[in-house]
Amino acid sequence: MTAVAELLFLAHRIPYPPNKGDKIRSWHLFEHLARRHVVHLGCFIDDPADREHEAAVRALCGECLCETLPRSPVQLRTAAVLATGEPVTLRHYRRRAMADFVASVARRRLDGVFAYSSAMAPYALSVPAPRRVVDFVDVDSDKWRQYAMRKRPPARWVYAREARTLLAFERRAAMAFDASLFVSDNEAALFRRLAPEAADRVHALPNGVDLERFSPAVRHPSPFEAGEAPLVFTGAMDYWANVDAVTWFADAVLPAVRRTRPDAAFWIVGANPEPAVTRLADRPGVRVTGRVPDTRPYLAHAAAVVAPLRVARGTQNKVLEAMAMGRPVVTTAAAAAGVDAAAPGRDILVADAPAAFAAAVDGLLAAPEDAAALGRRARRCVELSHSWARSLDRLDALLGLPAEAAPRRRAVAT
Repeated sequence: MTAVAELLFLAHRIPYPPNKGDKIRSWHLFEHLARRHVVHLGCFIDDPADREHEAAVRALCGECLCETLPRSPVQLRTAAVLATGEPVTLRHYRRRAMADFVASVARRRLDGVFAYSSAMAPYALSVPAPRRVVDFVDVDSDKWRQYAMRKRPPARWVYAREARTLLAFERRAAMAFDASLFVSDNEAALFRRLAPEAADRVHALPNGVDLERFSPAVRHPSPFEAGEAPLVFTGAMDYWANVDAVTWFADAVLPAVRRTRPDAAFWIVGANPEPAVTRLADRPGVRVTGRVPDTRPYLAHAAAVVAPLRVARGTQNKVLEAMAMGRPVVTTAAAAAGVDAAAPGRDILVADAPAAFAAAVDGLLAAPEDAAALGRRARRCVELSHSWARSLDRLDALLGLPAEAAPRRRAVAT
C-alpha cells in the first residue's frame, strides 16, 4: 500500500462538531484518517443545527454525502416492520441516496472501508475492499435489552425484539468484517461472550480525551450563582438514558442531599431537553440550561460531577471529560465499567442505591480537600490511560495503513 490510502468512512451521524458522545469518537477517528489519507465520507444529519457544519467536514473529504435523516425511527414501528426479522434500527438507516453514494465510491480502488456503528455496517458489506472494519462502539443490542427491562408493555416487547434481532445482525456482521471495534475492554469482552464465533476479530479501541482542551489549568468564568454548591450533569437531553438518569437523581437522590446541604443545586447541562427534563427546573435546587456553547465552565466550577446512569453501555465521555478537568465524579457501576483504568474509591466514586449515591455526594461537599484530591487522581488516571494517540495508532494497524503516513491537511478547529 502507498503511504496515502483511499478510504470510505461511513457514519450514522455527521462526525462534527464533537459535542456529544458518539460524535466525539467518530470525529477523532475520521479527522485522524482524513488528515493523512483520501477519505470519502457518507453520513447522515439528524439534527438541523448540524447542517451548518457540513462545509467544514467536506473540506477534509474526497467525495461526500451528508444525507438528511429524521431523528426518530418511531414511524417505522409498524406491524409490517415488526413482523419481519429485521431490526428497526437498520430499516431506519436504509436510504436509497446512501446506497447509491456507496455504490459510486465503491467503483474506485479503495484500500479500506470503515463503518461507524452497526447501522452503517450493511452499506460497508457491499464494498469490495482489502480491509473492512466496523466500529460497533457499544454492544447496542444489550442497550436495548436494558431498555426493555425498564419499560412496560408494549414498549418492553418492542425493545426486547430490537435487542434480539440486532444481536443476530451484530453476530453476522462481526464475521463479515476483518475487525470489530468496541470502546472498552469490558464492552469487547461482553461481545466475545455473545458472539464467541467472532472472538478473534474483536478489539477494544478506547476513547481518549483532549487533555489540553479539558484541563484544570484552563481558567473559565463561573456560570453558577453565588453561594450554591453545584452538582453537574452533562449530556444530550433527548437521549433516553440521560433523561432517566437526571430524573432518577432529582427524584431519589437530590432531596436527601438537600436535607443536609440546602445550598446544593443540580445543574442539567445539555442540548434538546425533553419536556420531562424541563419540568424538573420547577423543583427547588434544579437548573436546566439547554444547549450551551461550552460545557467546560460548568465542569470547571462544579463542586462535583454526577453521572447517575442506570442504563449505560461503553465509555461515558461525560465521565472522562469531568475526570480530565480534575473534578470529583460520582457515578453508577454501569457507567464506571466503561472507564477501564479508573479504580472506584481512588479515581471515582461509585454508588447505585439512592442512599449510597447521596452519601457519596454529601461526603464530597463536606470535605472539599478530599474532593480536590479525588479530582487530581482522576486527572492523572486519564492522562495515563486515555490517550487518543495510542488508540489512533491501533486504528491504523487494524486498517492496514502505514504508520508513517504524514498529515496531508490541517484539522478543523474544535
